[in-house]
Amino acid sequence: MPACRDRDAGTLTVRPRLIDAPGLGPREHLALDEAVLDAVEHGAAPSTLRLWEADVPFVVLGSAQKAEREVRLDACAEDGVPVLRRCTAGGCVLQGPGSLNFSLVVRYDDWPGTRDLRGSYCLILSCITGGLKRLGLAASQEGVCDLAVGGLKVSGNAQRRRKHAFLHHGTLLHRPDHAGMARYLAEPSDRPEYRGARSHAEFVGGIQAAPAVLRGMLAGVFGAEPPAATPAAHEREEMHRLVREKYALDAWNLRL
Repeated sequence: MPACRDRDAGTLTVRPRLIDAPGLGPREHLALDEAVLDAVEHGAAPSTLRLWEADVPFVVLGSAQKAEREVRLDACAEDGVPVLRRCTAGGCVLQGPGSLNFSLVVRYDDWPGTRDLRGSYCLILSCITGGLKRLGLAASQEGVCDLAVGGLKVSGNAQRRRKHAFLHHGTLLHRPDHAGMARYLAEPSDRPEYRGARSHAEFVGGIQAAPAVLRGMLAGVFGAEPPAATPAAHEREEMHRLVREKYALDAWNLRL
């Protein structure tokens, strides 16, 4: 996907609601994102932004990846680090403290231009690069869906698209765990051109900004006004169902 130009981006025409659900574990975080997508898709919730950061480390695979190829499973088992799978595409990453996530669920009709995959990435990533630049950070879009500062990756992004709405997962690394990446993640065979032969530690950087500042920036660039609400009862119920029937099962996470 070529780099976005200003004229490639769509328009933010509807302010998303801002939600927060503190105290969730890794499985609940992933399940809640899918539950919100289901609700927005079926008209039971408006377009939504959720900002979250896991309390413990865990490895998360993209929806189509093979665990044995992407993850050092023995090290994860030895250290009790969960290996999970999200519903969006993209590559394998280490989540946990130091990785601020934004989960953006948007109805296509709310943000013109997002029905096109490339247009949606252009719109969302251009919003974030603009926000980072206002913080004094010269960020740029690299590869298909990364953001980089000084040539180092600071954000990875992925989507799951439905008929009426899509989920955009993204992360902003403010305290990257290079040691954990080296221990739990295999070096990927599929590499963006700008990465070259660099290892995780050489390739992944951190944003020099406090998490609270980044949260405020993300809410601001997407027009989500605080205070954050809690997810609706039906979204929490669906989250718990998805944990039981999907995200707690090796059949989904490891594709056994």
